Amino acid sequence: MAAGVSVKHYGILSSKTWRLHRLLRKISPQRVDVGQATEIQSVRAATSASPDSQQSQKYCLDLVRSRDYEGFLSSLLLPEEARRSSLALRAFNVELAQVKDSISQKTIGLMRMQFWQTAVEEIYRDDPPNQPVSTELWRAVRTHDLTKRWMLKIIAEREKDLDDRAYRNLQELETYSENTQSSLLYLLLECLGVKNVHADHAASHIGKAQGIVMCLRATPYYSSRRKVYLPMDICMLHEASQEDFIRGRQEKHIRDVVYDIASQAHVHLQHARSFSHMVPAAATPAFLQTVVLEDYLHKVRKADFDVFHKSLQNRNPLLPIQMYLRSWKKTY
Repeated sequence: MAAGVSVKHYGILSSKTWRLHRLLRKISPQRVDVGQATEIQSVRAATSASPDSQQSQKYCLDLVRSRDYEGFLSSLLLPEEARRSSLALRAFNVELAQVKDSISQKTIGLMRMQFWQTAVEEIYRDDPPNQPVSTELWRAVRTHDLTKRWMLKIIAEREKDLDDRAYRNLQELETYSENTQSSLLYLLLECLGVKNVHADHAASHIGKAQGIVMCLRATPYYSSRRKVYLPMDICMLHEASQEDFIRGRQEKHIRDVVYDIASQAHVHLQHARSFSHMVPAAATPAFLQTVVLEDYLHKVRKADFDVFHKSLQNRNPLLPIQMYLRSWKKTY
């Protein structure tokens, strides 16, 4: 089987997503085909042509599609030479992110984080573990000369997050977001071949906005499991207790907490855009997640900052087209 196996042949996409995929192909000046990513430059040992490499690529694509659908869509819209590496990085991020929710003891989580720290070190020694995400990550590193520091930062921050406690203040949430979401964006910029201080500055703010929004979006899920991670300083300011969120209350002081946190995400988004004229167009595909952030902030504002409102739980069916249009305009 050729290395450039199509997504449709693998049956990777659901019928609904595949119809969207076909639509994007029709309206895009360039084909948006994940399978084409296997045709980018080869790395040592011609791994992109081997059956094992095809399976590793498929594993990463399936993982990102099922656990980070918005990241999956944005990866589809990247330039051809960066798509496969983007999926590898997002699969790596998913693997780390899901550790916290999949363990019953912190010790187990620490062992998994140690595995990934060792894996990254081995990847940079050209000796990656025989594991699908590690294999694809190694390929991405060899193809784009990715910076190891950003990967290790993501691991270290996710490991600290295993303490399973609320953020003490908004600054702590921003630091977490910078070291995880912004670090991922720095790596995506490297996949795009962008080295620009203004693009890095935008990535920093967008990553912080994304981390804040993700914390808000996850609140109903974690509250149903009697866990609240919202910054304690904001909760204390409005005299909102963790029990208020666990009970799903919608009183004004609860909505005031959400308003303050959402406003900070909006501020970071505005900062990122304030110098967009200095960010090279080649960097903008890395920032397609801003469409997702805008969508959530608009919906939570429309719901009067009721983080439990049912409208916030529904996926926007127009999101793929909105992301495509943003990519076509080369803006963020």
